[in-house]
Amino acid sequence: MRIRTVLAATGAAAALAIGRRVAALSPVAPELRRPLLLVPISVTNTIVMRVLRLPSSFPPIRDDVRMEEHAVPGAPGATAFVFEPKAGRTTGGALLWIHGGGYVGGAAAMDHALCARFAAELGMLVVSAEYRLAPEHPFPAPLDDCFAVLRWLHSQAEVFALDPGRIAVGGASAGGGLAAAVVQRAVDEGVPVAFQLLEYPMLDDRTVLRRHDEGRGRFAWTPASNRFGWSSYLGSAPGGSEVAPYAVPARRSDLHGLPPAWVGVGELDLFFEEDVDYVRRLEEAGVPCTFVSVPGMYHGADAIARDAPSMRRFQDRMVEAVRRGLSVG
Repeated sequence: MRIRTVLAATGAAAALAIGRRVAALSPVAPELRRPLLLVPISVTNTIVMRVLRLPSSFPPIRDDVRMEEHAVPGAPGATAFVFEPKAGRTTGGALLWIHGGGYVGGAAAMDHALCARFAAELGMLVVSAEYRLAPEHPFPAPLDDCFAVLRWLHSQAEVFALDPGRIAVGGASAGGGLAAAVVQRAVDEGVPVAFQLLEYPMLDDRTVLRRHDEGRGRFAWTPASNRFGWSSYLGSAPGGSEVAPYAVPARRSDLHGLPPAWVGVGELDLFFEEDVDYVRRLEEAGVPCTFVSVPGMYHGADAIARDAPSMRRFQDRMVEAVRRGLSVG
């Protein structure tokens, strides 16, 4: 009898939890709703982090693009995956792309299909960076790896027949945060970057201090995940009074002189407010900036619901942003 009571209580609790998740889906655009969203997952410890790092299958790259893996001299933690259209490039521009994963997970392979699309549709070279992950390798290791790939790309300009003045840096989520930091450091160190493409970038550790009453951060990347990601990357509690230069892109006080930017984020994304604020500050500093917000879109929806029309349009706009930003294609 007692076992039946426990089972009944467990079943009722599970049904209640699922009911709450279903209710929480109401702000999500119908075409972006997936069964996976009913599972309350947060990356809050190393056990879940290791699950996040398990090998996964990703969409194959298209047949009209070839990919080569290159070691980056002087940066043992970095690897460069180079994508080129098999028919030959039509432009000397290039894009350095940085994958996401909250600074604690992810892999370059998760974005191979996207990088191949950039290469094929824009007729250009695309380089995807593999970098070390926190907490085993906190800041500045991931940033150093990504910056080393940018320097390597510039050093190979003659080999790849690139125009050093037409190199863009982009990334998604934590990769978008690393892209913003790479661009800031590049400007300070005199390494040319012509354009930055920031897809729902993870820019500000102080977001862990905010309340989120607008339905943001309920799916894919939660406030609890955000605290773990930033703590792992910074090696200390996020939201403190001081951070090292480039560790938190939104903490940079002077944004003057940065290259033009495209920033895209969903209105239900935990990073929505910090991204809006960064765009505002870029514009106040005189940096040309295009901002795209998508109603009913949660973090990473273009990966979870990649076939949804709104997500196809979202990625179409990223491709067009690079086309305009580098005057290619």
